[in-house]
Amino acid sequence: MLGYLIRRIFAAVPVMGVVALFVFLLLRLTPGDPAAILAGDNATPERLERIRESLGLNEPLIVQFITWVNKLLHGDLGTSLISNLPVIKMIGQRVEPSISIALCTIILAVIVAVPLGVIAAWKHGTWIDRFVMGLSVLGFSVPVFVVGYILIEVFAIELRWVPVQGFKSISAGFGPFFERIILPTCALSFIYIALIARMTRAAMLDVLGEDYVRTARAKGINEVAVMMRHALRNAAVPVITVIGTGFALLISGVVVTESVFNIPGIGRLTVDAVLARDYPVIQAMILLTSLIYVVVNLLIDVAYTLLDPRIRY
Repeated sequence: MLGYLIRRIFAAVPVMGVVALFVFLLLRLTPGDPAAILAGDNATPERLERIRESLGLNEPLIVQFITWVNKLLHGDLGTSLISNLPVIKMIGQRVEPSISIALCTIILAVIVAVPLGVIAAWKHGTWIDRFVMGLSVLGFSVPVFVVGYILIEVFAIELRWVPVQGFKSISAGFGPFFERIILPTCALSFIYIALIARMTRAAMLDVLGEDYVRTARAKGINEVAVMMRHALRNAAVPVITVIGTGFALLISGVVVTESVFNIPGIGRLTVDAVLARDYPVIQAMILLTSLIYVVVNLLIDVAYTLLDPRIRY
């Protein structure tokens, strides 16, 4: 297992290198001048030139890239052109809300969706199956922001059970944290419950006709044990893929939810950076997103090897 992990980690290094090169070239070759953003509309050519020199923009691209990569390897993601704060500090201030929403959403989605998918496969063709699939279609059809506004209207404005917007760190207490995380979690989990439930149902239907399931039933094993211990274990590989990919998408793509509920996460940080052409922040966010996907895929591969003995290390 350790050797397999080491090979997978080394295989991810070239991927991150290509991503870094792509991000660097993409932002350097697109229209727009960081020096002009910093200097303002009324800047003189001399001031623009001084800013370009201080940022190293007058150097050849290869020199700029080597300097940038060297800083990355030392943990320096640069300094924001707008706020003049270290980018790593800005991300650190915004990462807790996004990770909190992603974790709570994926946990809720798994707790609800996996049993729904198993039951739908078990009762295939019945009204239960059709009901679960109908809920899945509804989950795919309704946009997240619509679900969010409905939840705000019902539970925050009409019933006044929870605050309308904002975020509280869990260090401030579980109660305030829960009050502000429950609505965005429910809004965002709607589509993921639909996705995971459909995938679980499809994977379960693929294995329910296998010989080992029929053998388990012929031995008189309890039906619940057959479904959970034999069928679900062997159907778990594609389900884990969806869950892992969904978690990566959640961390990097919660922009709409954070905007609806006014949550200061990394999704909103990315949007603000793009609108302001804050190149260091944009670069850091793209690299962070790529790293998240690489790590999640590594964990999925590890889960494969644990669940399927046919996969060799």
